[in-house]
Amino acid sequence: MQNAASAGSRADHALARFAEHLSAGRGLSPHTVRAYCGDVRHLTAFASRRGVAWDEVDLALLRSWLSSMVGAGTSRSTIARRGAAIRSFYAWAVDERLVDHDPATRLVTAQPRPALPGALAVGPAVRLVEAARDAAGDGDPVTVRDWALVELLYASGMRVGEAAGLDVDDVDLAQRLVRVMGKGAKERVIPIGAPAARAVHAWLTTGRPALAGPDSGPALLLGARGRRADPRQLRSAVHAAAARAGVDDVAPHGLRHTAATHLLAGGSDLRSVQELLGHASLATTQRYTHVTADRLRASYQQAHPRA
Repeated sequence: MQNAASAGSRADHALARFAEHLSAGRGLSPHTVRAYCGDVRHLTAFASRRGVAWDEVDLALLRSWLSSMVGAGTSRSTIARRGAAIRSFYAWAVDERLVDHDPATRLVTAQPRPALPGALAVGPAVRLVEAARDAAGDGDPVTVRDWALVELLYASGMRVGEAAGLDVDDVDLAQRLVRVMGKGAKERVIPIGAPAARAVHAWLTTGRPALAGPDSGPALLLGARGRRADPRQLRSAVHAAAARAGVDDVAPHGLRHTAATHLLAGGSDLRSVQELLGHASLATTQRYTHVTADRLRASYQQAHPRA
């Protein structure tokens, strides 16, 4: 049995190196790195309470850890993510020769039930962007920014973090294209429609100049103090826009789901939507086919005499 203080120090050192591997080696987002490291800490705390150091963990303890989470009512998606984090951690630790065996090779976790993404119908989505446009008529640069934001999210299906990371030069209004840096530092180019291009043009010509200052840098979307807007500010802006429009509350990710659902319902193919959303796997994009199929089924059952 290792000295507790020594084992804790070695665990902290290993976790710091693992975080660097996830960030620099695998290009994962800061949010994912924090989540994975938190998952490893959750396991090491569980093991420590049983007098087991992180590098002495075996499969039986891992299964006990999973069982404890099930008993505590932890969601399937959280358990699945934690299992994936631990498998990644111990595979990396073996490669780095920090442990002599991988206890997680036979660790199996139940996959989360696929949840149908929430999406606005076409009517409410249009009301949302039109309400954002009307609100921007007061000339307040923040409401002009929010109009551009809502139009961009609905037009492109980009993530809110991707929108926050946009620079002015990432937008080509002449070609109506936006260059986005997605997960894993993967770049993609997304087309946007004329309404979104008009909103971004209004922001660049009237809204952004009013807020820009020495701390603005190349950022496309700015906060009220002239700095790059962060995802939290942009999420709040979308919720406020939904409230003004009188539609169901929607988060930025809801607009991403909405864009994908409307593209597929309008006849776009799965591969194109996968590329637009920046999904690594086509299976992720296929979730949206369930949404459109459900709506088609409901329409059929309502309208067909022999449904």
